[in-house]
Amino acid sequence: MELQLLNTVLLGIVEGLTEFIPVSSTGHLIVLGDLLGATGEKIKLFEVFIQLGAILAVVVIYRRLFLGMICPRIAKQDGYTFSGFSGLLRLFIATVPAGIAGLLFYNKIKDIFDKPLWVVVALIVGGVLLIVIEKTKKNAKINRLEDVSYWHCFLVGCFQCLALWPGMSRSGSTIIGARFLNFEKKVAAQFSFIIAVPLMVVAVGYDLYKSYSLLSLNDLPLFCVGFFVSFITALLAIKFFLALLKKYSLAVFGWYRIIFGIIVSIFYL
Repeated sequence: MELQLLNTVLLGIVEGLTEFIPVSSTGHLIVLGDLLGATGEKIKLFEVFIQLGAILAVVVIYRRLFLGMICPRIAKQDGYTFSGFSGLLRLFIATVPAGIAGLLFYNKIKDIFDKPLWVVVALIVGGVLLIVIEKTKKNAKINRLEDVSYWHCFLVGCFQCLALWPGMSRSGSTIIGARFLNFEKKVAAQFSFIIAVPLMVVAVGYDLYKSYSLLSLNDLPLFCVGFFVSFITALLAIKFFLALLKKYSLAVFGWYRIIFGIIVSIFYL
């Protein structure tokens, strides 16, 4: 099916809302795409492309932190120690496990798990893990990004490998891992946002490189609309999510995942 303006806007909104919240953007885009009748290779490419808008939202919100990795003087002004070569190294360490796993196993995992049943299982398993983590982890020891060690980066990066399972959610996997390691929930979310940037840029860039032949100049306006909508929605969603964490537990999102997984199972299994 060819792209239409309404589909472009709706898919952009859903991507921006769900990419960095632990509810699985992939699961939501699959369901919405089916409901709209928006399926096919070009739609899949569009869904990959609009992730760039969501990524840009993180870069904009945390621009001082990212700039501080390149120019430590900026970080020093803002009081960051997650900066300079040390910050870049921690970002690299957190990215490596999922990067290697993706290169080695992505196609095999996709062949096995990219089916409605396994997406439903991933949604529910991730939901249960969020609820259990929130019930058992009471005393946070990592209360600032500056407290995140190289070892923490590696371990959260290993949890990020779970995102290869469609429906598990990249943000959900990293937030669960960070909470398991006693990150304060807001810091867990922020760290999840930050380490998403390099991995998603590489993954999206690779997918676009493989499939760019599907595009034509006529697609550019609608792709740009989707990018912009995803960017604006992700900006608002990230800020709202962080504000929500001041009042509510991440278990709320766990229960949402379980309910969403049950609804998906009713319609797709």
